[in-house]
Amino acid sequence: MTPTTETARWVDEAITSRHSIRAFLPTAVPRELVEHILAVASRAPSGTNTQPWKVNVLTGEAKRDLSRRIVAVYDDPGERATHTEEYAYYPTEWKSPFLDRRRKVGWDLYGLLGIAKTDKPRMHAQHSRNYDFFGAPVGLMFTIDRTMRQGSWLDFGMFLQSVMVAARGHGLDTCPQAAFTQFHRLIIASIGAPESEQLVCGMSLGYRDPEAIENTLVTEREPVANLARFIE
Repeated sequence: MTPTTETARWVDEAITSRHSIRAFLPTAVPRELVEHILAVASRAPSGTNTQPWKVNVLTGEAKRDLSRRIVAVYDDPGERATHTEEYAYYPTEWKSPFLDRRRKVGWDLYGLLGIAKTDKPRMHAQHSRNYDFFGAPVGLMFTIDRTMRQGSWLDFGMFLQSVMVAARGHGLDTCPQAAFTQFHRLIIASIGAPESEQLVCGMSLGYRDPEAIENTLVTEREPVANLARFIE
């Protein structure tokens, strides 16, 4: 297809309108649409066409059962302490500007929800909503073969972005969630994935709740002048 101003606008809109949604409507998403989104996303590039991504799609009772299992562990401090991330998503030592951005998005979200900095129970409850997929009707769990290395994880990131952009093209929203990685052992066992696969992250997929104030949070982005070097 020859690119046009209109198609470029659609692509731009699908990318720039994507942001993490933290409250979904219970409206079902047809399986055929989920399959279509994943088929489109599978065109993401990967080194030597290795296509390292695996997707586990949870709906209905399977999704609810996994949520109950994780929340039960998350709400038990002793049991929760026995679950640790298998890989380091975040740095062990934070510095500016990364720490500043991290703090800002957290306090902006809590501010919208009226959660004070000292209100640990409400913070806990809000974080727990990750494990209910924020009410989304579809939960996605992404896994990768343990033999794959850093390059394939970079490829996986392009696949995840493609899923989220393709979803926007069909009026759907998403929330990519590293919060699930702490409970990788429980999740891998629950979804029946082989031990040769490692959990990358989870994702909520569905239709955003337009009345939920948390969905008005749109994080800031640095201007191009701050992120790019043009060398001539």
